[in-house]
This record gives sequence, C-alpha cells and structure tokens, in this order.
Amino acid sequence: MLIYNEFATFAHMKILSTLLYAIFYTFSLLPLRVHYLLSTMLYLLLRYVVRYRLKVVRRNLSTSFPEKSEQELRAIENGFYRFFCDYLVESIKLMTIRKENLKRRMVFKGVERIDQCISEGQSVAVYLGHYCNWEWVTSLPLWITPEAKCGQIYHPIENKAFDDLFLRLRQRQGALCIPMQDTLRRILEFRRAEQPVVIGYISDQKPNWINIHHWVDFLHHDTPVLTGAERIIRKVNHAVFYLDMRRVKRGYYEAEFKLIARNPNEVDAEYGVTDIYYQMLEQSITRAPEYWLWSHNRWSRTREEFNERFEVVDGKVIRLR
Repeated sequence: MLIYNEFATFAHMKILSTLLYAIFYTFSLLPLRVHYLLSTMLYLLLRYVVRYRLKVVRRNLSTSFPEKSEQELRAIENGFYRFFCDYLVESIKLMTIRKENLKRRMVFKGVERIDQCISEGQSVAVYLGHYCNWEWVTSLPLWITPEAKCGQIYHPIENKAFDDLFLRLRQRQGALCIPMQDTLRRILEFRRAEQPVVIGYISDQKPNWINIHHWVDFLHHDTPVLTGAERIIRKVNHAVFYLDMRRVKRGYYEAEFKLIARNPNEVDAEYGVTDIYYQMLEQSITRAPEYWLWSHNRWSRTREEFNERFEVVDGKVIRLR
C-alpha cells in the first residue's frame, strides 16, 4: 500500500509538472511585446489590487533610504513593481527565446577576464544579487570559453512541479543548477575531474538563524549574511568576481565582471570577500534601486534577537535553552 501511495504521488507530480510546463511553454511562445503588455496588466493587479507585500516593500525602502522624500520612495516603489512583473514574464520567455535574441538582450562585459582565469587553470566564482534579471544570467555559457562548465547554486523550491519548471528554465542554455547543500561536494568532483568551472552565487538572501556567522552594514541595516560561499571559495581557491548588472532599457541588460580577488585567501579579513561583495551590491542598488528584490523580508532577523536566542562557541552557533 505504501509503495502504491508513493507511486501515485510521483505520478501525480509528474502530470502536474508536465501540465505546468505545457502552459508556460505555450505562453512563452508569444512575442515579447505581448509579454510586456501582460506585464503591465499584472503590475496594476499586484500593485493596486493584491498589494503584493506592499508593507514589506515600503518598510524596506524607507529604512534603506532615510534621506529620500516620500515622493522619491513612491517612485522607487512603483518602479520596483513594474520591473518585478517584467522579470516574471522575461523569465518565462527563457523557455523559447532564441540564443541569438538572448545574446542581444543579455550582454556580458569583461568575459575575457573569466576566460583568462580558465586558460591559466583557475576556476571562477561569481557573486551576484537578486538585482535586474538574474534568471537571464543563466545564458553565460553562450559567452565564455567552452572549456569551462557553468553552474549556479540554487535553493530547491518546495513545490516539486515549480522546482522542475525552474530547473528547465535555468539549465536550457547549458548552465548546471547545483542544490545549495551539494555545493562543496559537486565543486570538489569537478576539481578531481580537472573540469574548470564558473559558479554563480546569489548571496544576498537571509540566512537561517543557525547559519548566522557574520554581519555587515548594508543599506543602513545591521545585516546578517550568508558566508558559506566564501568558505567554499577560499577552500578551492577560485578567482572571485562580482557581476555588476544594469538595465539598459526594457528587455535589455548589461552585466560586467568586476574582480574582487584572484586569490581569495589573500583577502585579510575572515569574511572580507563577503564584505566587498556587499559593498559592490549596495553601489549597484543605490544607482538604480527599483531593480532589487524589495519584496523579500530581508531584515526580519536582528542582532539583538540573535544574541538573546543563540551564542557562538568555537565558531559554532549554539541555541540557548
């Protein structure tokens, strides 16, 4: 009976995943101008009817830019909702967009720096944030030397059908999705196989309480940050770059590779690479704030609450009774 139930659940998820993919695939076949028309309608729905996470967005903006007027904050807020809806339809378009069209719309600069590292036998780590269309960064394999394998670290979505859908989207141009918990193991496998890699880390998420080891001053907030990426990068000595993205106009992006360190272990501070990454990300956000993911409840965990609930012993976070 147990085996039957497991088989039925698997079959149900497979059917749901296939149906979901068919719906999104059909929608993705529409021209981008139609996508943007639907995006505008979705913007009106999310912003004014559903008011999607509006309180979170307003709180994040007001505390991140205390120097800005109410009018300026509302302009950023509206710009964020417009962009967020564009991001959604652009991500779906990844299912069918032609490589030539994608390369016109998602342009990478400084690729020669990445190719140089690979030619010299050093793999590469790329830090980026939830800024501009991070899903289109999965087109990087179209730009760099075929000697390197591209991959991105991701957190699997709980809903299996949606997880399958996004895996297809993100891997369509040849990039490999690596579950977060498998990061070090997979990177070490590539190293043993002498396979050079370019690995992308979206590292501006909120860490779990038990994974908080470092805090940075980020957008006027005392911010807990993920540090696992830096620990892995130092262990395998990957060259580290920041991917500075810009939205040129609707449907067009540029992303420039900026060097953080060729040898991360030469960065003195324990989490110095992470500190530099957040400084560079803040510069990107300050330049055009509407393109960051303001709907994420990024600052819900405070240092005061952390100190009340946990203590750090020999580098390990211990929950207090």
